[in-house]
Amino acid sequence: MTAFIHFFPYLVAAWLFCVGLYGVVTSRNFVHLVICLAVVQSSTYLLLLTIGYRTGGVPPVFMGAPVGTPAVDPVVQALMLTDIVVEATVVALLLALAVQLQKNTGTLNPDKLEALEG
Repeated sequence: MTAFIHFFPYLVAAWLFCVGLYGVVTSRNFVHLVICLAVVQSSTYLLLLTIGYRTGGVPPVFMGAPVGTPAVDPVVQALMLTDIVVEATVVALLLALAVQLQKNTGTLNPDKLEALEG
């Protein structure tokens, strides 16, 4: 049972990834597609948190901690913060493109778009 609890966050991250990927593949609306990409990205948050977690670990501030105390990995925390910033930027850019697409074509359905001429 403890092995299942140890791997449970990995299973949830994989499930989130699969649900988001299914939404991306089956999406018929660009805004829905962007939201599904955000779900896929959120699975990476959970994965990074799970990788950096240490049982009995202390925050990565070693002031006053005895030598040899296990600590949570600060590099993984920095990677997750970077991941959040990248996701916010990508979502904002894709939503701005969807707004422009709606203005220019009148639809957000990729099946109803015509080929570009130019």
